[in-house]
Amino acid sequence: MPQQRPLTLPVPRCAGPISHSRRLAWSLLGVGVMVGSAQAAEVQVMQLPSVEVSGEDYSEIQAAQDALHTIPGASNLVDMAEVASGRISGNEDLFRYQAGIYAKAANNEGAKISIRGSGINRGPGAHASGIYQMFDGLPLTGPGGTPYELLEPLWLSRVEVLRGANGFDRGSLALGGAIDYITHTGYDAPRLQLRYEAGSHGYTKRQISSGQVLGDADYYVSLTDSRYDGYQDHSAGSSQGVAANFGYRFSPELETRFYFRYRETDNDTPGRLTRYQISHDPRAASAVNVARDSKRLQPGSTWIANKTTWHLDDSSKVVAGLVYHDYPMDLREGTNRMKVAYTDVSATLDYSRDDLLFGHQSKTTVGFRSTTALPNSGVSEHVRTPVGNTAGYPVGTRTRDYSYLGSDNVLHLSNELELMPDLWLTTGLAAIYTRRQTEVTYPVNSDRTSLHDWDYAPRLGLRYDYRADLQVFGNLSRSVEPPHPWSMIWGSNLYFPAGSGAATGLQRAGVKLQNQTATTLELGGRGQAWFGQWDLAWYYSQVRHELLSVETQAATATTSQVIGESNASPTIHQGVELALDSPLWDGGARGKLALRQAYTFSDFHYEDDQRFGSNPLPGIPVHYYQAELRYSHPSGVYTGINVQHASKVAVDYANSYDAAPYTLFGATLGYAAPSESWQTWLDVRNLTNERYASTVTPGYDDQGLDAARSTPGDGLGVYAGVSWSLR
Repeated sequence: MPQQRPLTLPVPRCAGPISHSRRLAWSLLGVGVMVGSAQAAEVQVMQLPSVEVSGEDYSEIQAAQDALHTIPGASNLVDMAEVASGRISGNEDLFRYQAGIYAKAANNEGAKISIRGSGINRGPGAHASGIYQMFDGLPLTGPGGTPYELLEPLWLSRVEVLRGANGFDRGSLALGGAIDYITHTGYDAPRLQLRYEAGSHGYTKRQISSGQVLGDADYYVSLTDSRYDGYQDHSAGSSQGVAANFGYRFSPELETRFYFRYRETDNDTPGRLTRYQISHDPRAASAVNVARDSKRLQPGSTWIANKTTWHLDDSSKVVAGLVYHDYPMDLREGTNRMKVAYTDVSATLDYSRDDLLFGHQSKTTVGFRSTTALPNSGVSEHVRTPVGNTAGYPVGTRTRDYSYLGSDNVLHLSNELELMPDLWLTTGLAAIYTRRQTEVTYPVNSDRTSLHDWDYAPRLGLRYDYRADLQVFGNLSRSVEPPHPWSMIWGSNLYFPAGSGAATGLQRAGVKLQNQTATTLELGGRGQAWFGQWDLAWYYSQVRHELLSVETQAATATTSQVIGESNASPTIHQGVELALDSPLWDGGARGKLALRQAYTFSDFHYEDDQRFGSNPLPGIPVHYYQAELRYSHPSGVYTGINVQHASKVAVDYANSYDAAPYTLFGATLGYAAPSESWQTWLDVRNLTNERYASTVTPGYDDQGLDAARSTPGDGLGVYAGVSWSLR
């Protein structure tokens, strides 16, 4: 194993409650209290001695888990070493058995991810909303949302999920929280690794990667590609990409790392089906999509970044980041072809300091992030099929050009203070300035829609480490989510009139939307008991101006599908998130038997809407349960059975029709060499060949009719893989 950098650990008494190697998170009363107190009295800084521990004694995964446990709220840590024991095709596989996270694929790489109802009604093909997503602590999400093509799981060492307002210190003000995808580096990657997966529906995936430490430098590079025919007709796809990073430590105080990601994806889009079709012919594709040869291309997305860390002294540091992100799309799904250009530039600056203030341990964090869409961001549309409102115009005729511009600027200050032994107070305040602008530049008209808004988000939390194996917490926080420029144009009811040429009937200007805000109360705890390791959270959110999507026009032979977005009347999001890992039997040399479970209860509904009363919001099941029973032998052999259950889902806001509930079963069999040099596995999905709806894109009011709202989930699938590593 390459030598790891020694970790500087504070006094271990106040670290996370479950960890064996406990780590301390200092905290501070608040910036205002700190400044005033510093003027009134001498602030003593405690210089902590460096404690060196080996990577075996205190791994990066354990350190990350301990750090998450110092946050007074719910979180998830996904260890890729555990996920790698089966198929890893995308985010649905990545977030299996994770409480509070709803992640479902839809016959392409774009998984629908929702946390606490974030982006509840966005389809998996759209840029995700309601969750702030990062690579290695640096922004991926921009004013236009979060694209999915760079989310290759095989490049990762772990994923940290901070649900709800608990992503505050990462600069997240989103309702769903923050997801941080952490890439391998030379310190945790094998010198050479080969992986191959293959299975049903034409699925194959390959990876070759390498990482090493070379003195004060280290590197990691990984190349992946995949191919699949898809379960549904007209749902084939492919991808290829590369991720790399290079780090250098100039001294124990100063280090820097450069990151690079590039990936291309090509996906056919089969369209949505009715409940009857899914029950009787789930592999069918929409006739309209087949006739148009509909597809979604990401011809090449690039993410380049640098992060530099400067340890000012033993108790403070500064981390600066800079990101360039270019993510074009070529959408060939409707009557028009849309060439979409997105380019964002982001900068981050974070300062943290540990202190001993009046005998109390404290920590201050001050951060700033800014993401701006460059002027080239926008869409150019051309006639793709000579039908509908472009009748009579030849294929390739220019119809419309419009811009997608905007920026997000967030300043956040947070403070933690140990009020008494093991009782910590968290305070914070964030200010956000958002700008959104869209303008149709061809055909030229005078309409421009521009939004500028200041908002704020306070945070107050408590956590109490009752004992080493029991922690309770609570927080009260506010979230803010601005609309996307694309939703402003696609939700507009302002159209070019007859006589406008090929643009006739298309939106000529955007519509003004308000920022979505929410006030959330969260209570919960985590611990270790006779029945296993548990994590429980309950939350209640009052959401105002929720940004909801609805299909306003179905795709037909002469029209394109149109999904509009608007602000809703007041809504309520509340739920329960429970994870439980239970060791059922320990037979020593005969092996172990364990059960892991994740249950998410989601109650999202209108508060008192004029049209829909207290109807539940469509798109997400109320009950979502996953479990795996696994047997592991010391020789490296493992086998397991798993189950997944989802309750019915309303497919329109009137709740006039539902997608059926479903229960899926699966099984795994594998071998992981104790030397960690190689691994092989067999992964069987949907053993009973259940026919079910994986995702739902809702309509307004289907009046009890069975409309085409759902994407079918995959049927029975058998997948196998092998991985070999040289360490």
